[in-house]
Amino acid sequence: MTDPLIRIAEALERLSPPAGARPDFAAADAFVWHVRPDRLEPVPEVNRVDLSLLLGIDRSRDTLLENTLQFARGLPANNALLWGARGMGKSSLVKAIHAEVLARGLALKLVEVQREDLPSIGRLLNLLRGSAARFLLFCDDLSFSHDDEHYKSLKAVLDGGIEGRPRNVVFYATSNRRHLMPRDMIDNERASAINPGEAVEEKVSLSDRFGLWLGFHPCTQDEYLAMIRGYCDAHGVAIDDATLRSEAIEWQATRGSRSGRVAWQYFTDLAGRRGVTL
Repeated sequence: MTDPLIRIAEALERLSPPAGARPDFAAADAFVWHVRPDRLEPVPEVNRVDLSLLLGIDRSRDTLLENTLQFARGLPANNALLWGARGMGKSSLVKAIHAEVLARGLALKLVEVQREDLPSIGRLLNLLRGSAARFLLFCDDLSFSHDDEHYKSLKAVLDGGIEGRPRNVVFYATSNRRHLMPRDMIDNERASAINPGEAVEEKVSLSDRFGLWLGFHPCTQDEYLAMIRGYCDAHGVAIDDATLRSEAIEWQATRGSRSGRVAWQYFTDLAGRRGVTL
């Protein structure tokens, strides 16, 4: 009978990629990083909206687009933190800008990294380092709690340690928090620490390592209605302005909030009622 330890070792060997194996970066323009085993899973079609449909965020859009174009052209570019109100298009903007860069004939690979997989980021950088391709690493909804040590792994991307961040890698993250940790947690740690300044400096300073801070704020009612009108025009959903305004305002009232996400949710409902396939 085969030793159970030998069977386990053989199974792990089958799961692990061959040593020195390189992913096929030509397989797609976007990938998702997975661990256990480490691998880059190609994404044939990215779920995103057109850049022109993201309204009310013009300054952030233009700044991030220019930064990304610089990077795709082989020029210096900053890591970027997109922070602020929920549902205002932070992650949608990153994906839409990636599509815009590709549409302009520039090569750029989008790699999504889950927050819980940040401890493996060093292994991912080793896979990307030395490749002729250029990579935009993207982590959505990034934040840390008081006992979370994942932020230390992120420094490998932002600072790079003694090796330095690979020249062909830039990192974008989205968060609802400007300093990546709750404000009440910052205040509590400062109040209870022997040295209040040092207690949270390491975590708070993590956000300072992003060269670009782009803030996203709640939209006005006019911007909310303009978003919905833009979706209607783009997808051929006919509705008069008075009906759209009445229904959309009622929809936002039932949700208790107004944002780009709420605008899309109302539009999805409207398109379904009008028999339009998205």
